[in-house]
Amino acid sequence: MGADLKSVIVVGLQWGDEGKGKIVDLLSVEADVVVRFQGGNNAGHTLVVNGEQTVLHLIPSGALHADTTCVIGGGVVVDPGALVAELEALHARGHLDDPTRLRIAQECHLILPYHKAIDQARERRRGKGKIGTTGRGIGPAYEDKAARIGLRMVDLCDESIFRERLRNNVEEKNAYLEAMLGESVLDYDAMVDELVGHGRALAPYVCDTSRYLYDELRAGHKVLFEGAQGIMLDVDHGTYPFVTSSNTGAGAVTSGAGVPPTLLRSVVGITKAYTTRVGSGPFPTELSDDIGDRLRSEGGEFGATTGRPRRCGWFDAMVLRKAVRTSGVGALALTKLDVLSGLDPIRVCVGYRLDGRLIDDMPASAADLERCEPVYEDHEGWDADVSGSTSLEQMPAATRRYIARLEELAEVPVAIVSVGPARDQTVTVLPAFD
Repeated sequence: MGADLKSVIVVGLQWGDEGKGKIVDLLSVEADVVVRFQGGNNAGHTLVVNGEQTVLHLIPSGALHADTTCVIGGGVVVDPGALVAELEALHARGHLDDPTRLRIAQECHLILPYHKAIDQARERRRGKGKIGTTGRGIGPAYEDKAARIGLRMVDLCDESIFRERLRNNVEEKNAYLEAMLGESVLDYDAMVDELVGHGRALAPYVCDTSRYLYDELRAGHKVLFEGAQGIMLDVDHGTYPFVTSSNTGAGAVTSGAGVPPTLLRSVVGITKAYTTRVGSGPFPTELSDDIGDRLRSEGGEFGATTGRPRRCGWFDAMVLRKAVRTSGVGALALTKLDVLSGLDPIRVCVGYRLDGRLIDDMPASAADLERCEPVYEDHEGWDADVSGSTSLEQMPAATRRYIARLEELAEVPVAIVSVGPARDQTVTVLPAFD
């Protein structure tokens, strides 16, 4: 059975925003099914097709392909109102008109109004020590999941059960909001009917997605799994506590999509040709100068979900190596290479110096990582515009040497090079599905 497997997992290798949306959109041409397996609508995947931009938050990036089925796995936390709005926007543009092309796991936990209220109130109280969440209730929803008091999509589809359980939860959350956070309480009656309405709209898509994916994989169909955030935001292996509230690496596919590891095959890791992150937390290669401003401007480095400006810095091979190792990455997709044109030299962090001592791996302590000084090697830059390149051979020699060096540092080959936001601004070196 293993020789017939055609599954590919796509993961981000930095702090998110690596360009997963575009790469998944490209690979979806070959895929029969595209699956989101973790996260919520705190992530935004931007697709540019024929000059038209589409930003997806919950629905997988295969939505623009007429023959691809999109699956929201049970590891995703879903804001019902946000999902309904996203679906309506896609319908208005002629996408996902066939209801069988979207399947939502019955196990998905819900993000409810009290989750967002708690999330935002906590960030306000943290002040300068804030984590940098999007305020969309992701963390509190995962908390309720772990505490076994969360409401799931299957509950939303049963009005009587949902109304009763929501009332109980609102009473408890209101006590916490008022007594502990000093916030106003929420009105149960004002939220319940709207949520029930969202449940009616989403019910036709809710099903046993684990069984569906098992059957698809066993049948030899091509299934693509996409994560929402980068590995450095993984709750276990990222720069804790400045992370998201779920596991973001390839290992999360088994629990987040409900498929066994024996049916999973290859992992493609996405990394920018430089490094960015949004929100708070240590960032050793961050550039607070004209070069950082240039990367942000030329790269359009503003969050697809929040619009927040991204922090920008040189490429960090320490981050790359850890991400490749923890997710078993077999090939790289390198994005935004065109943004580096005109810079000389181009720097790459190949190690850290912590309290005067050279180290060759990322420390687990955020406080230690904050004190790390990057050890750089300089690479020759290039002036040529590479955004029109259709092969590596068309790129300057310095560009090709830069790509080769990143391959050496990752110890895996580069399979895809993105030189612009559009679908056709891509160089394919190795096939993902073979």
